[in-house]
Amino acid sequence: MSFARALLIAAFLFSPFCASADSPVPKDPEQYKAWATQLWQSMDRRQGEVKLPNGVATINVPRQFYYLNPQDSEKILVDVWGNPPGAHVLGMLMPADTTPFDADSWAVTIAYEEDGYVSDKDAADIDYSDMLKDMKKEVKSANTERTKQGYPPLELVGWAAPPHYDSATHKLYWAKELKFGDQPTNTLNYNIRILGRKGVLVLNFIADMSQKPTIESHLNQVLTMTNFNSGHRYEEFNPGIDKVAAYGIGALIAGKVAAKAGLLAAGLLLLKKFGVVIVALVGGIGARLFKRGQ
Repeated sequence: MSFARALLIAAFLFSPFCASADSPVPKDPEQYKAWATQLWQSMDRRQGEVKLPNGVATINVPRQFYYLNPQDSEKILVDVWGNPPGAHVLGMLMPADTTPFDADSWAVTIAYEEDGYVSDKDAADIDYSDMLKDMKKEVKSANTERTKQGYPPLELVGWAAPPHYDSATHKLYWAKELKFGDQPTNTLNYNIRILGRKGVLVLNFIADMSQKPTIESHLNQVLTMTNFNSGHRYEEFNPGIDKVAAYGIGALIAGKVAAKAGLLAAGLLLLKKFGVVIVALVGGIGARLFKRGQ
């Protein structure tokens, strides 16, 4: 889809509904197109070797993608896609043939949780079927409180992709299929975690279930392009001086860490959908639906 075509669709769908009183997004469709064009042209889209701002990791961005810095990522997540501020991402990856205004666009947010060295000793012993049963129960039991607070009920449908841990590269990925309220389209929650000496790189895909084949066709690229720098690698862990995290692989997948750490921890899921923006936390805290154009 061309950028001009994407802007016409975005202006029709999102304006004037998405702009609150203090939003920088213009309400008038023509002003929206001018604003969006200026925003797109101002963004620093980078390829090749990119060192993350915190200095712990490097991304080798191929020509099929572009990287956006934290400031530009915040503008997309908040101003274009309507999520609340405060995700504190280190950047974002997007396919090179899309813009944030495309209806079928998707992205990968990048963050870092420095909670210490996460032991992978339990990785081979985890029964992911039993884990899924427990997670479903926890999500269901939290719906009473969730609906009391005005949030739609949340259902964990199942694994969209079962957890897989590569002990050689210390990279973990899994995907959940989620249903929010009576929404006709289920949500895809695809996660990558890269274990490091002092913490975990958190990569989350922003997509929906219909985009699962596309996501999986790019999964290996995303897995291989991001690596810790020297001094921060998992195998460089020094038990004499380095902190050990209070959780293991299982807790990363089950979302126990997010439940303890709060709303903006690794469990925060930022989503952009065609005409719908969802902000959700899986793990018993809640989910909020923001609908545009209704």
